[in-house]
Amino acid sequence: MRILSWLFGAVIGTVMAMGQTDPAVTSPRSDTPPVPFTSSSDTIPHFQPITPEERVKWVLQSTVGPASLGGGVISAGWGTLFNKPREYGTHWPGFGERYGMRLTGLAVSNSMEAGLGALWGEDPRYFPMVEQPFKKRLGHVVKMTFLAENREGHSRPAYARYIAIPGSNFLSNTWRADSTATPGNAAVRTALGFLGRICGNAFREFWPSVARRFSRKDSNGNLTGGVGNQFD
Repeated sequence: MRILSWLFGAVIGTVMAMGQTDPAVTSPRSDTPPVPFTSSSDTIPHFQPITPEERVKWVLQSTVGPASLGGGVISAGWGTLFNKPREYGTHWPGFGERYGMRLTGLAVSNSMEAGLGALWGEDPRYFPMVEQPFKKRLGHVVKMTFLAENREGHSRPAYARYIAIPGSNFLSNTWRADSTATPGNAAVRTALGFLGRICGNAFREFWPSVARRFSRKDSNGNLTGGVGNQFD
């Protein structure tokens, strides 16, 4: 665990250092939300490249944000129910071991993606579509699992992601339980990693619309109460 903490901190430091020397990012911005796609084009209008601070924020939100922590409960619960890996057992300590194992692997993967992407300006964030039919939005969810924006806001292959997800899963074989520390299991975890990214993109794409539908409006037309304020 000490090695994992050191690795996580080292990669975060690299993200900051690389971003600060990136000529395309001249100054930090305030918490400006990502500009969404407004059409089926592969270019985002009025795009601003991600800053070093936003890279770190993305890593933290993607690793210990509510959606990620909730997913960890489901994943660890499933593994505990079916006792996989068997070394951890089917009780609360085993649940904690599985939860921590997923969290450390995710931290390494996200840190690698953000750090490597800083080298060539790959933006790890997901940008939703707006005012588009459901079919196009769903296709966008899948497409942007394998693509990412560059410094100009053009969609390009997500090379940092291609390295980070498989790399972190094979690297994690060095600290996983013996029954799961195999190349075959690492390959399965890699596939599940991309599937998890699809699910995460879908959440970011559709949840704000669902949240607004269940939110109430005050006399000024602003959303209040319900679930909308938590995610808008």
